[in-house]
Amino acid sequence: MTDINSRPAAGRAAGLGVLVAACVSALVVNANTSAVTILLPAISADTGAPLDQLQWAVTGYMLVGAAVIVTSGALGDVLGRRRVFLAGLVLFVASCVLIALAGSGGGVIAGRMIQGAAGSTILACGMSLLSAASSGAAQMRAITLWGAASAAGAAAGPLVGGLLVDATGWQGLFWIDAAIAAALIPVTMSRVSESRDPNRSRSIDMAGTVLIAVVLVPLVLALSEGNTWGWASPATLGCLLVSVLAAVAFVAVEQRVAAPIVDLRLLRNVVLVGATLAILLVAGAINALMYLLSLYFQDPAAFGMSALEAGLATLPAAAAMIAVTPLITPFAVKIGPGLAVAIGFALAAVGFAALGFVTASWSYAAFVLPLVAVAIGLGLANGPASAASTAVVSTDEVGQASGISNMARYIGGSLAVAAAATVSTAVTDAHRAAGDPAGVALAAGLSRAALLMTVMSAAGIVLALMVRHHRATQARAVDRAAAAAATTHTIPTEPR
Repeated sequence: MTDINSRPAAGRAAGLGVLVAACVSALVVNANTSAVTILLPAISADTGAPLDQLQWAVTGYMLVGAAVIVTSGALGDVLGRRRVFLAGLVLFVASCVLIALAGSGGGVIAGRMIQGAAGSTILACGMSLLSAASSGAAQMRAITLWGAASAAGAAAGPLVGGLLVDATGWQGLFWIDAAIAAALIPVTMSRVSESRDPNRSRSIDMAGTVLIAVVLVPLVLALSEGNTWGWASPATLGCLLVSVLAAVAFVAVEQRVAAPIVDLRLLRNVVLVGATLAILLVAGAINALMYLLSLYFQDPAAFGMSALEAGLATLPAAAAMIAVTPLITPFAVKIGPGLAVAIGFALAAVGFAALGFVTASWSYAAFVLPLVAVAIGLGLANGPASAASTAVVSTDEVGQASGISNMARYIGGSLAVAAAATVSTAVTDAHRAAGDPAGVALAAGLSRAALLMTVMSAAGIVLALMVRHHRATQARAVDRAAAAAATTHTIPTEPR
């Protein structure tokens, strides 16, 4: 992936075609990703698939995205970024059509896993196309626009999804996304120039890509089904064993291939490791919280909201995260990234701890302040961690570092959603078996899952010790651009 040029010169401006293709596709992909959890109750009612099965529409998407995002960027560098970006668009259109036509939960999950590959490819290559098409200050403006489009899509997704469920049915989101992505194909073909990285090895680490999936799929399966199978059952232990063996094989492969997905030497960098783990925790907490609240708010035993009402209910958190974004970089520069990350995770832990006291008597208003605290805290932790992940490596390692942190986002989301859903379901089922009313059982499940996310956030405070050695200098325009996109993607900025 091409790194961002931070020179103050005016530079070469990206053409309108590449701006439209990259920014609109980023908006659509991120809106689609964040909207799906709002759609799950409607998909369940229409297909008859239970919600615990449809969890894989979220985790499966992230698992494939984790395996593909670095490889797709490498393929773009070697085969041509426009060519691979177009392949991502075509695959995205196909996945949307498959999901919209699916008559079963299995069809929806399969489509979403394909969409995970398509979405990560679009994001990785779209960013590279913008970087290659511009330079200097003009490049900063282009990347700022891309970051704003990504953030806007992620924030608007739940609301758009809710609107479309009420207006067109849950399929409407995927038909509209398919139409927009299809419209971008001729734009890309006619208005976007091809680019490659002539200095990059032509070797593609396909074995590493497969092994990432082999590590993650059994692990998520064990987290999702361990409560049903039994945590010491042969099935659960077998999944964990496969994950461990695949992880060992992954390390062995990465030490031998010419162009590894993960350059293991980078993992000696304490700041990079700490920042990457912080990004993983942030992505996990955000995705798990949105998953649980989308289902809780719409459950008849809780608030019984419509999909649109549930989408509107997420707006305070989205608005808080957007509002704090411009302040994150100057704040981190002033007090230091390590302290900023610690304060962010501490604030998020307080918000999650407050949600740990949820009961069936809570009104929606009681959720607002904890959600705002969580959103501001995770935003504050995520921005400096994303910046540090690429600022502490050499110029030729920036692409690798950003790839690692972006992979961590997908991994964190998949693991945390699976773990939080398992905790919530297990506690809810136990309370129902004990004879508690459905509302009481649901609130108990959400409460215990919130405590799990409290522990995750508290662990993030410890990671701040690893980031404290990095000291940010005066904020540049590109750093603010990176902060705008940081909730969805790490922009590979030049180290300082």
